[in-house]
Amino acid sequence: MFFELIGTIVAGASAALLVWALNRTLKGRLPKWLIPASAGAAMLAATISSEYSWYSRTIATMPEGMVVAQTIEETAFYRPWTYTAPFISRYVAVDQISTRTHPDHPDQRLVDLVFYGRWTRTAKVPMLFDCAGNRRADVVDGITFGEDGAVTGAQWFPLDPADPLLRTACEDV
Repeated sequence: MFFELIGTIVAGASAALLVWALNRTLKGRLPKWLIPASAGAAMLAATISSEYSWYSRTIATMPEGMVVAQTIEETAFYRPWTYTAPFISRYVAVDQISTRTHPDHPDQRLVDLVFYGRWTRTAKVPMLFDCAGNRRADVVDGITFGEDGAVTGAQWFPLDPADPLLRTACEDV
């Protein structure tokens, strides 16, 4: 966040300096308001560019085995351009390398979901999916796994078979 602030300030200062130099070359023929206006426009453009490029920059640095399962787009009244083109502010990735199964229950998978968000900390949450039953359970205190891999104490939540998290967690690697 700090580096984006510095980048925004540098973009504004660079634009203002460029317009000032152009005005100086033209011997003061440009209106005086153009220098701060160009600085503000450059800062706004740098901020918008940073917002829209965050998702692609973040997924480019994800480790191998992480698959994006779901993205959340955002619009806001104080960002009117987002009504034309919403930007991705959050997404959920499935760590397919860490997927754990039991030979007696191959349709049940314990996976790590990683929640990424702009301006928020990354959170890693284990989640249990029943691929055959189209359901999921949060891994919380009270869930136990028996010797045979049977899960007890889980509160299962039904899912639509087309749910992106279910599909990604249950896809064979």
